[in-house]
Amino acid sequence: MKETKVLAVVNGKEITEQQVELFLQSLAPQVAAQFSDKEGKTKLLEELINQELFYLDAVDNKLENEEDFVKEFNHVKENLLKQYAVAKILNGITATEEEIKDYYEKYKDMFKKPESVKASHILVNDEEQALNIISEINKGLTFAEAAKEYSTCPSKANGGDLGYFTKGKMVPEFESAAFSMDKDEISQPVKTQFGYHIILVTDKKEASESNLDEIRGELERQIIITKQNDAYKNKVQELNNKYKVIIQ
Repeated sequence: MKETKVLAVVNGKEITEQQVELFLQSLAPQVAAQFSDKEGKTKLLEELINQELFYLDAVDNKLENEEDFVKEFNHVKENLLKQYAVAKILNGITATEEEIKDYYEKYKDMFKKPESVKASHILVNDEEQALNIISEINKGLTFAEAAKEYSTCPSKANGGDLGYFTKGKMVPEFESAAFSMDKDEISQPVKTQFGYHIILVTDKKEASESNLDEIRGELERQIIITKQNDAYKNKVQELNNKYKVIIQ
């Protein structure tokens, strides 16, 4: 095991670099960002030292024997024991290869890849300008060059490329046009709430089944969740039969 640097010693107890890192990781992301540099980690070290000093003082003053502490300690212990008991039932549950294959065969229709289109577009404010651009493209200007020169959409930086998208991802007018076009076809101006689009379909993919390896991880998670739910319910039923429960 890799040794970790000791940053401080409080009454004989070491505080290490690893403990500071763990403290940092335990903080909410927006808080942790304020303590990720050298100065911030120094402050975290100081806080760990302060906590150790409070602990030593509490032990010296026998605070662990106070009634309020005993009640709080027992409450925390009870909650931890509940969580541990549930985790002990759930954590060992896995999905076998046979279960994954059976689940895939039973539910593979749920994991179909929908039809998708890959398209580029040029967005302008008026139809006349869109028609003039189409004319320039027909005379030899490439679609990407036209997008970079004329489009008002940020996608102009990529030659108008929007990547692949499925139905429901674009506004209806744009989607209807794109999915009705052939590969390498350039549309006439398509009006939407954003302006006028010139669309170039660069690829189309038909709906298809996902193969087992593509969705293995997702299937495994679904199986484990189902088995965990069953294990939890069965244990609850067993405990209801074992212990007396009165609902008032």
